[in-house]
Amino acid sequence: MTKLKTSLYWRGAFWAGIRFLKNRTFSVFYQRYERRLEKKIQSSEIPHHIAVIMDGNRRFAGQLGKTRSFGHAMGAEVTEKVIEWCYEIGVKQLTLYALSTENFQRSEEEVDGLFNLINQKFLKLYSDPKTHENEMQVRVIGDRSKLPVFLNESIEIIEKSTEHYRKFHLNVAIAYGGRQEIIQAVRDIAGCVSSGKLFLEEVDENLISKYLYPAPGVSVPNVDLIIRTGGDERVSNFLPWQANGSECATYFCAPFWPEFRKIDLLRSIRVYQARKAEKRQEHSYRVSRVVNVLKIRKYGEKMKTLENFSQ
Repeated sequence: MTKLKTSLYWRGAFWAGIRFLKNRTFSVFYQRYERRLEKKIQSSEIPHHIAVIMDGNRRFAGQLGKTRSFGHAMGAEVTEKVIEWCYEIGVKQLTLYALSTENFQRSEEEVDGLFNLINQKFLKLYSDPKTHENEMQVRVIGDRSKLPVFLNESIEIIEKSTEHYRKFHLNVAIAYGGRQEIIQAVRDIAGCVSSGKLFLEEVDENLISKYLYPAPGVSVPNVDLIIRTGGDERVSNFLPWQANGSECATYFCAPFWPEFRKIDLLRSIRVYQARKAEKRQEHSYRVSRVVNVLKIRKYGEKMKTLENFSQ
């Protein structure tokens, strides 16, 4: 080996060692911080229902010079981890935005690839012992008439096999649009009113909620926290009724979906808990103001009575 090659070899080995030590140190720090943060959020209220807009798969792949299908595949692996994390933390409902109605405007090749990928993941969920050990109910929300036959068949299989589970609820939004969901609910209710099954006076917020996806069946409940990855700060027509009605917290983060980590999930829950604490403090302040006003009024009435008595 020449002196030049020897020098390059040892230089490469040196920097490889530096990178190893750096990654090792960062990994240890990250694990400690993650454990500390998880312990902290467990001391407060965990959101019952989290909804996630999984954005950034294509941009992630583009930065690496990979195909879009690579980005979607990497994102699907993170999805599996997030489902597990939410179950471990104590979340009861998780709704994932897998495919919107707007996504159908993409190329036929990409949409077909997404159909196949989603189908594989449903079949994996069906055969995974954890799905049944954790008693995870899986349901799909969206316009199923837009989906291919093979995907609808897999959806029916996973929904049927988990329909009696109640410990954890996984809702997957496919061919979903929030406005379309409300429109179909209004149409169904109008049909029932027209046929005499319902009276117009019975139509209220609770009734409309019952006719949202999935219909028929127990509808998706109000959302406590919406997470969006990829840097965009918008909710993209996702669960507008369930989110706005409950004034849920929102957490926008920069990482693309394939880069999403457990620590990002924990941070989002911390934001939710901070918002809840602020609302409680604001409510307490308003109550104290009302009490003080009533005390002042009562004191004023007593003073007026004494003045009248003295006269």
